[in-house]
Amino acid sequence: MKFFSKAKDGGPKSTVTGYWLCEIKSLFSIVLLKFEDGSRDEYHDHAFNSLNWVLRGRVDEQIWLGGNVTYLPSLKPILTSRKRSHRVVSKGTTWVFSLRGPWNNTWNEYNGFTGKVTTLTHGRKEVK
Repeated sequence: MKFFSKAKDGGPKSTVTGYWLCEIKSLFSIVLLKFEDGSRDEYHDHAFNSLNWVLRGRVDEQIWLGGNVTYLPSLKPILTSRKRSHRVVSKGTTWVFSLRGPWNNTWNEYNGFTGKVTTLTHGRKEVK
């Protein structure tokens, strides 16, 4: 559980800082995300479904084997399914408000340079 905390979202190589109001992984999370310019190399899916609102800035979502989508500030939420494998590239600093559902135990990352798929669990621990 997290309440009123700040940490990297997506691991140590992430360009995203999360400001959690609340995170109870078995129920939900409420987090304000600050995306810095750029992206991680890995495509990934999520352990949770989420609704997201771009508040300020711009992000480009690169969907694994599915094209690109640009998101700008809007009142319309972006639904990110836990099965959607993507990476997000920020153009400058972008702020996103995110409501996340309950977590599954695992999710995957894919590195296009190495061809390696890694299955992760809580604490970003690798599942063998």
